[in-house]
Amino acid sequence: MNEGYREILSQISSSSPTPGGGSVAALVLAHAHSLALMVARLSKGRKISATGVEAADAVILSSESGADRAIVLAEKDAEAFDAVMRAYRLPKGDESDVSARNGEIRNATWGAAAVPLETAFEACELLVSIQKLAEHGNLNALTDLAASAELANTAAQIAAMNVRINLYSIEGEDVEIEAARIERLLATSNELVGMIRSIVSERLGW
Repeated sequence: MNEGYREILSQISSSSPTPGGGSVAALVLAHAHSLALMVARLSKGRKISATGVEAADAVILSSESGADRAIVLAEKDAEAFDAVMRAYRLPKGDESDVSARNGEIRNATWGAAAVPLETAFEACELLVSIQKLAEHGNLNALTDLAASAELANTAAQIAAMNVRINLYSIEGEDVEIEAARIERLLATSNELVGMIRSIVSERLGW
């Protein structure tokens, strides 16, 4: 592990509130993409069915840029939370100030919910690809693919908590719509990782 990796961990463990859980969720997703990509490439190097090749190609197409997308989400999450903190520091001297401050807080909080929502969506998309590869991919690397699935599901779970805590503090019909969306994504993630676990257990005879 190089010093860059250690530096990221040092930033996470500092007394600063960012990067926090939302950024970590995205970084977990980056690891999930990287492991899935490794298994897809290993599978392409073995004699597998045409369906397996297609599944591996789908993972490669998505995950080659997946880790980079996830890292961008990690950065955006930290920026979004910093924006919330700035909004709370705005003056509240008169009614005009209070109204402007409340508007900024709502907008910033909405943004802070939107980023982990995207992380959860990306995690579910990856799980769909992993499921197909789990059925036909390289048997010798199947536990690595299972690890990727567990990481993707964990990313979705952490992201969902961050969506909930941000949406909880604001109101509106749009909030209710997004709250329902994250619950659907979470249910999808749980269902997919359960299916992948079953596939892995069956193929490995566990």
